[in-house]
Amino acid sequence: MMNSDRVVRMAIGRELDLHSFAPADIPSVVDEYVTAAVEAEFAEVRIVHGRGKGVQRGIVQTALERHPLVERFWDDTNSHLGATVAILKTGRASQGRRS
Repeated sequence: MMNSDRVVRMAIGRELDLHSFAPADIPSVVDEYVTAAVEAEFAEVRIVHGRGKGVQRGIVQTALERHPLVERFWDDTNSHLGATVAILKTGRASQGRRS
């Protein structure tokens, strides 16, 4: 039996591929990734969700829309709707934690 409470630490990069995550986990993964990306001072990230029927794309873009550290986002036209690019509000997460 798999323990879903287990914390997995991963190195952060400018791209996140969601293919290895369960659909139910995607909102929290995107939320935590964006926060970590801002803390790493990334101004732009790319989130790969795949093309399919657009369900994962919708989940990702809803999570980005709700995240206070996302300035704007759009479909990565080079991926034929298989990825989303987001511009982040750099520095805000780390500034908020210093006080």
